[in-house]
Amino acid sequence: MSDPIPPMAVASPGQPASLHGTVAMVAGEASGDLLASLLLAGLKARLSDSVNYAGIGGQRMMAQGFVSHWPMETLSVNGYVEVLGSLREILATRRAIRDRLLAEPPLCFIGVDAPDFNFGLEVPLRRAGIPVVHFVSPSIWAWRGGRIRTIARAVDHILCLFPFEPEIYAKAGIAATYVGHPLADVIPMVPDTMGARARLGLPAGRRVVAVLPGSRQSEVRNLGATFFAAMARMQRMDSALTFVVPAASPPLRAIIEGLHAQHPEVDVTIVDGQSHTVMEAADVVLLASGTATLEAALYKKPMVISYKVPWLTAQIMKRQGYLPYVGLPNILSGRFVVPELLQDDATPDALARETLLQLNDESNGAFLREHFTQMHQTLQRNTADLAANVVVDLMAARAGAGR
Repeated sequence: MSDPIPPMAVASPGQPASLHGTVAMVAGEASGDLLASLLLAGLKARLSDSVNYAGIGGQRMMAQGFVSHWPMETLSVNGYVEVLGSLREILATRRAIRDRLLAEPPLCFIGVDAPDFNFGLEVPLRRAGIPVVHFVSPSIWAWRGGRIRTIARAVDHILCLFPFEPEIYAKAGIAATYVGHPLADVIPMVPDTMGARARLGLPAGRRVVAVLPGSRQSEVRNLGATFFAAMARMQRMDSALTFVVPAASPPLRAIIEGLHAQHPEVDVTIVDGQSHTVMEAADVVLLASGTATLEAALYKKPMVISYKVPWLTAQIMKRQGYLPYVGLPNILSGRFVVPELLQDDATPDALARETLLQLNDESNGAFLREHFTQMHQTLQRNTADLAANVVVDLMAARAGAGR
């Protein structure tokens, strides 16, 4: 199951009735599916029913009436080394959707995250005169800053989730708009922890550790065994703990259940999807680096961030990195506010120790709740409305100019 997304208030300043056709979109993973579904809600509030939406997307997008011509899971591969095994299929998919869109040009193409896939698709589409918007700036301020030259060729407009990003693009002559982060609009400012626990059927009177080893199979395979070993150590240190792990898909659930079978002493509830509810229910979160770290911050939770990738991938990333931290809460704070244990530092003992420290430090928990509340307020901008306005204005201007 997916987390329910509450309805969003989206302004509708008039229907541009002259727009008829398809808005094409490509999202490559669970976080992109969520972001795209929220943008779709904003677009549908602005555009008439004569506009349809198609490309590559997940369940949340399809719940908005989106037609996915290829499975999103094809693109849900992470890392330089890991992608090699799927490279032929990924490239074939990109050629197929490129050829389809060039043969039947859409009103606009929106690439949602997945920069390595989408920029390679966006360049020929934009060259053919199709308006191109990219939703989510890649982390050029953190690593691989040279990509900004590719972005300049690939997009007409980039939608930025963080307030410091448009200035970077302005210096490169790229149109960019800060639209806030859509998760800040849908995640409540004050989490209902007890209500979330009741919805998940978690035992009463127990402290809850949410564990999120990732939404991709490669992530769970790299990190899952270490996380479960850390859970077993925490269980031995505090028998009153209960753990909850969301599985983003049936294949991931099978992997997670196999890991649990190796540590049957761990009191864990495995749920299908519902990662937001899982984080809302938690007292502390142990999780893989990625969008989920921002989600945990918006739920005002203490956390430990971890990541493991193959050695070669890690060396490539290290050589192209600029910041001393990888977790979004730390990046947005400009300092370490939550611990990060990466690669060789991500041992079961270290993860267990740091997670229990985060759980038991009440003064740190109070600081994080206040700090993350301020972060939430900064990112809350009615993103669906702002992003939809940019897309619709671009399409209308291009249509008025005869493209």
